Amino acid sequence: MTNNSIKKIGVLTSGGDAPGMNAALRAVVRACKYYNISSIGIRQGYEGLIQNDMIDLGPRSVKNIINQGGTILKTARSEEFRTKEGRQKAYDNLLQNEIDALVIIGGDGSFTGANIFHQEFNVPFIGVPGTIDNDIFGTDFTIGYDTALNTVTEAIDKLRDTATSHDRVFFVEVMGRDAGFIALNSGIASGAQDILIPEQKDSVEELCESLERSEETGKKSSIVVIAEGEQLGGVYEIAKEVKKRHPEYDIRVTVLGHIQRGGSPSCHDRVLASRLGIAAVEGLLENKTNLMAGIRSNKIVFTPIEEAIKKHNEIDAELIKVANILAI
Repeated sequence: MTNNSIKKIGVLTSGGDAPGMNAALRAVVRACKYYNISSIGIRQGYEGLIQNDMIDLGPRSVKNIINQGGTILKTARSEEFRTKEGRQKAYDNLLQNEIDALVIIGGDGSFTGANIFHQEFNVPFIGVPGTIDNDIFGTDFTIGYDTALNTVTEAIDKLRDTATSHDRVFFVEVMGRDAGFIALNSGIASGAQDILIPEQKDSVEELCESLERSEETGKKSSIVVIAEGEQLGGVYEIAKEVKKRHPEYDIRVTVLGHIQRGGSPSCHDRVLASRLGIAAVEGLLENKTNLMAGIRSNKIVFTPIEEAIKKHNEIDAELIKVANILAI
């Protein structure tokens, strides 16, 4: 470790919460203690920076949180931080609290804010990707994604019991904004008949043909998983269009919503968050800045924050083929 100028690191969680954020926070705080530097928690994301809402943290401050969902520091969207005046207030509070560098746990919106802050005030920071959507470039997995997948798969398994009992077609909307990672992977894992994602050009006609084919082979019930950013107009609109063409179908719609963002993080997310939190601290101490800590091929990597923001992870074409084969 070479950077002796860093004596105190501030850490915040920003944007939508994701299971494993607390595990990442815990790792940051304990890595700071390991390398004999101070750590301070900033509540309510960037809003806490502006309002000077901070708390000194030590190894015992973060005990028993590795298994908790959400974030003990809370998170909020800050309109004021979008303004130059708001960022100036935030910077003044950093100086007042003698904070030398920041670890930002969040998604692309959080990283965009950090990037602007760095450009204006040259504050060293490293981002840690925490979002269930898995849509951030520079890491194979984001913190919270694995837990969300398990939550969705478990929910669809339960819906299947009802679908089978009543010979129903269930349309299930899952989160992911403009990214179909949750829909595609949970759809494969739960044996969905069809999976509609923003990355593919889907049509109601093709969906109906798929349902008709499955009916011809003796299938009496079906699950269709739909990403919330799907281009066909949303899950209710899609269900309505299918019902028009097939009034005989007993169709039900389930929107899983924010249940996907909560819950105790999976083992995978706890380990990932722990590794990335430590990597962020070590990166700052090695004079790295304006980067995101991620994982690729099970190795820690650092990606320029602008790449992490502008580029997007792409859907694996092989997975789409797997989904099509298994839907026969």
